[in-house]
Amino acid sequence: MRKFNVKYLAKRAVSFPSTASRIVASPRGEDGRGGPICPHVKCYEEPPVHESGWFTGALSVSFAAVLLLASIPAAQADGEKIAMFTKNQINPYFQSMRLGADAGAKEMNASVIHYVPNKPDNIAEQLAEVEDVVTKKPNAVVFIPVDSKALVVGMEKLTGAGIPVVNLLDRTKGSASTFVGVSDIDLGIDTARVLFKKLNGKGNVIFLEGVKGALSTQERLTGFKKALEEFPGIKLLASQTANAQRLMALQVMENLLQAHPQVDGVLAATDSMAMGAIEALDGANRKALVAAVNGTKEAVDAIKAGKLLATGDSSPFMQGCVAAMAAVRAARKLPLPKEIIFPIKIITAADVKAVEENVGKCPKWETMVKN
Repeated sequence: MRKFNVKYLAKRAVSFPSTASRIVASPRGEDGRGGPICPHVKCYEEPPVHESGWFTGALSVSFAAVLLLASIPAAQADGEKIAMFTKNQINPYFQSMRLGADAGAKEMNASVIHYVPNKPDNIAEQLAEVEDVVTKKPNAVVFIPVDSKALVVGMEKLTGAGIPVVNLLDRTKGSASTFVGVSDIDLGIDTARVLFKKLNGKGNVIFLEGVKGALSTQERLTGFKKALEEFPGIKLLASQTANAQRLMALQVMENLLQAHPQVDGVLAATDSMAMGAIEALDGANRKALVAAVNGTKEAVDAIKAGKLLATGDSSPFMQGCVAAMAAVRAARKLPLPKEIIFPIKIITAADVKAVEENVGKCPKWETMVKN
């Protein structure tokens, strides 16, 4: 399959929702009277946070009809409904993706219905949500599986029902219209290198792993380990999961600090776990360099405050934006690449000003994807 580059004209997209919380539900409900549209899952109340996603450079895409991407106009009317599956309500990374998807769909006069498990990363709940969506038949789906293997059956049910699916973040077997994501292995490698170089190639480090069934955090861990091979002076003290949760990371890190009197660095597979690790270090009055992956606003704020060394930017807002737009295009039967891969970017203190200055919204598809 041939590879092409598509030029992205937007440098940074940050969503600034209103200070009021927003409830994700259908405008009039299935019965036309304003009822909820996700009975198997809480129609979540989004916290009033500012979410962001850094993006510069070029998206790498592979597809058959590249020359048609920007040239064929949409023939369908507006108003498509896109169902979006995310893993949990507690990780700011997914909050940012949801906001990006809302913005992307709005650019194309469509809307997004969000399906989020009440229990974080719960396989059974997400499978129940899939059944509900198959019944309701939205125009298209953006699908982030809570477990890339266990949810293959979910992907099959969605595509088997004739619903176009955009597979986002964690690549899942099945007949998706396209995949949107980043090379998490490379992101892990580059993030780890920043930390290891800052330690001058020597010291004791701890890895905080994400959810075991989540392909993205597994691949980031693989990247951490590959980078570790390049630095023989770096010793790995422990590698433990904290399930991509801040509180669990705090507890895990507290225990590890008691077991290891000298910790020089911490690599977390998600920003949320890095925040928990920083809390534990502060609570123990210990110092260590901390780096993570995701590129959320809380991580950028922590870098600005001198608490976090770096975050590998997975561009959550922009990934949500592009995935929603791709879903609308799939619903309208417009050409799509086989995959859309975001470039690698590591945010450090040197990038904070640019991150804060480049505030915008999802651009139109025609300005994002060029042959």
